Amino acid sequence: MRISTGEAAFSGTIVYCGRQHHSVHGLVHVLGYQNTAVNLADGPNAMLLHLPTRQLTRRHFLSAGRAGDVLHRMVAAVENVAATADDIAWMSAEPQPVQVFDHDVYTVLLADDATAIPGSLWQVPPHRRPDFDPDLLHFYADHFPDHTIVVCCFDNADAQRAKPLLLWYPPLDPDRLTVPALDSHTGKAPDLDATVPVDHWVLFSTDHAPSDWGAPVAYPRDMRHRLRAFLPTAVVGRHYGRGQTLTNGDFTISHRDLLTGDPDRIERLQPTRP
Repeated sequence: MRISTGEAAFSGTIVYCGRQHHSVHGLVHVLGYQNTAVNLADGPNAMLLHLPTRQLTRRHFLSAGRAGDVLHRMVAAVENVAATADDIAWMSAEPQPVQVFDHDVYTVLLADDATAIPGSLWQVPPHRRPDFDPDLLHFYADHFPDHTIVVCCFDNADAQRAKPLLLWYPPLDPDRLTVPALDSHTGKAPDLDATVPVDHWVLFSTDHAPSDWGAPVAYPRDMRHRLRAFLPTAVVGRHYGRGQTLTNGDFTISHRDLLTGDPDRIERLQPTRP
């Protein structure tokens, strides 16, 4: 995922989506996202994520606490068996006010309608308050009308101290796991016809798999129980990189295909064009 409100350089991206039956919240999807970000804009910047849910609030964000390496542990679990993809199949694929709050080093905005975001920017501290290209906001409103748009505002000092972003949500489709990976780091709307470089670890999990499925993940013994309850026992995934380019889009897999444990079944997904 490399969509930002201003020019930025992103590297070493790790994206994770897990299907989890939680003892309190029922069937949910859990998203993990982390990269190294360098703000190249003259002022503050922000990264944007589009999530397939209409029920996202501050309470859905999880604190990584002392487990700042949780996504790297998932990568370590599959690194020995991951291989660069050669071919990827392609798929066609009540409004609320914008919520604004602080999480880790970010000021986060949640919006069902991306075009409502500018009216809430006064709540973002000036040192993190980005400028938005109107075309970028209209792109999200047009292409992801049923998603929640997550805006994580940061400056360079913030980005260097950021822990992985972890959150859970009731998904629109429980049997389709998708991680945001559209590319545009100039502040402009993504070009869906563009071929873009990739530098992603893409990871998925399900707690419905048999005991011998996937690569087991080792967690620190002192991890808090509240966080551990949302995390997988095992994951599957692969690395997309090493000079590889793909047509712009997200990564997705059906739950049926995920149960095979075969990362070759990960597909590239583009939003439906209006």
